[in-house]
Amino acid sequence: MKSFSSAVALAVTLALGGLSGCNNEPVASQVQAQAQSESEKANALFDALFMEEVMASPMAQTQLGLKQDQDKWDEFSEAQYQRDLERRQGQLARLLEIDASQLDSATRLSFDLMKQDLENAIADHRWRYHSYPVNQMRGIQSRTAAFLINQHAIEDEADARAYISRLQGIEKRFDQAIEQLKVRADKGIIAPKFVFAYAISDSKNILAGAPFEAGPDSTLLADFKGKLASIEIDADTRAQLIKQAETALSNQVAAGYGKLISYLGELEQQADERDGVWKLPDGEAFYATMLERTTTTDMTAEQIHQLGLDEVARIHGEMRAIKEQVGFDGDLDAFFEYLRTDPKFYFDNTDEGRAAYLTQATDYIDQMRDRLDEVFGIKPKADLVVKAVEPFREKSAGKAFYEVPTADGSRPGTYYANLYNMANMPSYQMEALAFHEGIPGHHMQLATAIELESVPKFRRYAMYTAYIEGWGLYSEYLPKEMGFYQDPYSDFGRLAMELWRACRLVVDTGIHQKGWSREQAIQYLADNTPNPQGDIVKAIERYIVMPSQATAYKIGMIKILQMRADAKATMGEAFDLRGFHDVILANGALPLNMLEQQVQQWAQGQIAAN
Repeated sequence: MKSFSSAVALAVTLALGGLSGCNNEPVASQVQAQAQSESEKANALFDALFMEEVMASPMAQTQLGLKQDQDKWDEFSEAQYQRDLERRQGQLARLLEIDASQLDSATRLSFDLMKQDLENAIADHRWRYHSYPVNQMRGIQSRTAAFLINQHAIEDEADARAYISRLQGIEKRFDQAIEQLKVRADKGIIAPKFVFAYAISDSKNILAGAPFEAGPDSTLLADFKGKLASIEIDADTRAQLIKQAETALSNQVAAGYGKLISYLGELEQQADERDGVWKLPDGEAFYATMLERTTTTDMTAEQIHQLGLDEVARIHGEMRAIKEQVGFDGDLDAFFEYLRTDPKFYFDNTDEGRAAYLTQATDYIDQMRDRLDEVFGIKPKADLVVKAVEPFREKSAGKAFYEVPTADGSRPGTYYANLYNMANMPSYQMEALAFHEGIPGHHMQLATAIELESVPKFRRYAMYTAYIEGWGLYSEYLPKEMGFYQDPYSDFGRLAMELWRACRLVVDTGIHQKGWSREQAIQYLADNTPNPQGDIVKAIERYIVMPSQATAYKIGMIKILQMRADAKATMGEAFDLRGFHDVILANGALPLNMLEQQVQQWAQGQIAAN
């Protein structure tokens, strides 16, 4: 970092030079050189700090395609919490050695983002126990197996041996998880009672099949054998590796899951049916922090709750118009019931029905892909595939989700549709759902971000939920403007999904701030949306274990639409939708306030250029 004295000296030189035209050019060059030097230093530091975080996490390494520690799991312990805290405190101190006043605008944005991220991570050490490590959404019991299946590639013998090492490490991993569950229980932090049946079922599913019991191969053994079959390796080595995997499954995996199942049975007896985080130590302050982190705004729980109520009322009005358009004789509640129960809105709950759903979802994405050039300049290189959620976790997993590709494109982006019960996946919502999870939604944004070469690595993987999910919901609306949703029922499905996100504002704050019960929140969704009962129950249970996350969608979408309207007002006929979308995507995920600054700067820059 430039010393204070040299910075003062430069200021004096600049002031004196400003009095004489003959000195302006060398002074300007000096300032530019200093700015470049400090910006280069900052960008090198950004990448160094990002890699420190990656190398502290064997699982993050695997997700990024690195193989240094691919035989290990992340630590899950108080010692690791402390190491993380100390590492981030040191990183912040190093970052603050940069003279931010000397950075170019792009680097200053990166500096501000990293500074905020580190400050938040350090502050959130206070809340390190305010989580449910075992839950039905992304609990350690299901994510461990999902990680091996979806993230751990086997391209050679070394990869296979690393997979086996990770199988052998599952017992230790779950020992740590049990210890963390005990620490939380001592502090009164226990997941609501409904969580345990899901988690125990997930765990037992992993132990179903060979080598744990007679029958077809278990989920993990089948995965290992399938991946091993795709590489060139001699028969004796292949047989040896399979035998070692079976031994690890029979020993450490069985022991780890067995101990976890046993402890979860004990912990279930201590659990109660209080669902909101208000019940946790300093629960109100924790929820306020979570809302701030999720929305990247200063909106209070009360403001978010009221926004949800207002949006629900507005969307109901638009739905009534479609009800009239299709000639339905009855009120909106009756129309909701019709959509819930008429078989024509649902695929058969068979393998054929599931295959038909995936085919149609892929077709919607392909149609949109063919028209991207109309509204986007930036497009991801990575491919996108549509898959059903794997059987071992489909009972407890969410309705749909997206997993990012690897940066090198070796693994495509994936839109997962949960087809466990086709009664929860109405056909009239599938067009909007495909746009949200695939193109132009999460794949368009997240895959593009990973491929950005003009920003530091840490920004390519940033996860600002209001931006990401706001973009996803905006991506359901944009195709309407492009002429999609020709079927009025499909357009109703789009509104139904927007309504769903508006209701989330109400129920999330209801549960975690106002003390609503699980049943009260379920009833609110049943009264105000057309979604099937199973869909509703699963959603409320998700919001309970992921406090604040559900508020991101509608708040982010509203903000993006406001930015677009403001840019149009500023630019008039010069407004370009492609340019707007590109500026939204060009910097990766950002907090909403910083995103707004980027849009404003773009609009002003376009006006000045024209």
